Amino acid sequence: MKRLLVASILALFASAAAAENVKVGALYPLSGNAASAGAQTKAAIELAVEIINGQHPDVKGMPGTGLPGLNGGKIEVTFADHQGNPSTGQSQALRLIQQDKVTALIGAYQSSVTFASTAVAERYGIPFVVGDSVAANITGRGFKYVFRVTPVATDFAYNYLDFLKDVAATGQPVKNLAIVYENTDYGTSIADTLRKVIKERGFELTADIPYNANTTDVSSQVLQLKDKKPDAVIFVSYTADTILYMRTLKQLDYRPPVVIGDDSGFSDPAFIKNVGTISQGAVNRSAWDIGKPGSVTAKINELFKAKTGFDLDDTSGRNMQAMFVLADAINRAGSGKSDAIRDALKVTDLKPDQLMMGYKGVKFDDTGQNTLAATYLIQLQGDQYVAVWPARSATAKLQIPYKGW
Repeated sequence: MKRLLVASILALFASAAAAENVKVGALYPLSGNAASAGAQTKAAIELAVEIINGQHPDVKGMPGTGLPGLNGGKIEVTFADHQGNPSTGQSQALRLIQQDKVTALIGAYQSSVTFASTAVAERYGIPFVVGDSVAANITGRGFKYVFRVTPVATDFAYNYLDFLKDVAATGQPVKNLAIVYENTDYGTSIADTLRKVIKERGFELTADIPYNANTTDVSSQVLQLKDKKPDAVIFVSYTADTILYMRTLKQLDYRPPVVIGDDSGFSDPAFIKNVGTISQGAVNRSAWDIGKPGSVTAKINELFKAKTGFDLDDTSGRNMQAMFVLADAINRAGSGKSDAIRDALKVTDLKPDQLMMGYKGVKFDDTGQNTLAATYLIQLQGDQYVAVWPARSATAKLQIPYKGW
């Protein structure tokens, strides 16, 4: 009898040990120019963890919902504010690894910060899942612990040019293009890719306008656009500068025929709140859609709106999806150890019906890039974005030319 009792107690302790929680570090800009996007993303990550840990059992179908592979273990997330500064991102990543003992990382919104902090993770053998940073140089460095879920610059560039070709087919002149981009890794990487694809597809680049990411005056840049008169302008900008550009367009009474925003500032809820009424017809990229009432995505959006007062947007949605991908890998690894999580991430093979974003799936190549990432284009009509391209995904008719105000 005593032997049975001792065996039962030992089994109980073994089960408890197996259910040890997994610590994940999350790096985002919780202060500074991108604090609004950081706050939305933090809320999305927190909600994802609630769902993963089983606090919302009505949301079913997301990978990693509960962690049976860890015998009931939970994910614990520790957030760190990198303030949009690459060196701060490096030091915060190091702190999360050395002091908080996280065994995986997720982040980090600004590409320049992600580039720097992933190098720290690689050096310490900590898997880092990138949800939204798109600069090409983040992958392709031979790193073994970096996995990017989102589409990247090349995907977006081809999408924009395919879209503009379709716009031209409707009779709207679209030949001469302009790109306006902030001068950190994010903007310069997208701009480099756009130049190549614009040339490849036979369009003309009539204006190539970089600007300081912390600028407070974009009058000269808008006056350049007004002088060059491009048929379409592609903005690669974070929240504060996106809002500044829209206000300056109105102030200088200039309406480009087509305005395309490269996500980021255009997806931040602060954009519609602050300049939505003077940015009517702005086109943006997104892989997020609320979906039909009662769908998993609609339920997730309801929970997010109850938490924040806002609908999920593309940026927070992509980061939330990255958290689900990481949770799926942790669950399959059956361990909170970094190498086991890394090995599980390498063989990830999620299908569209296992995702909350409009990707074709999640499957990483040897560089750590998701080869099945995808996006579509949405347009601000009234007080919300609606899907307008490609036609098979459209829920509303494209409105051209850009109305503005």
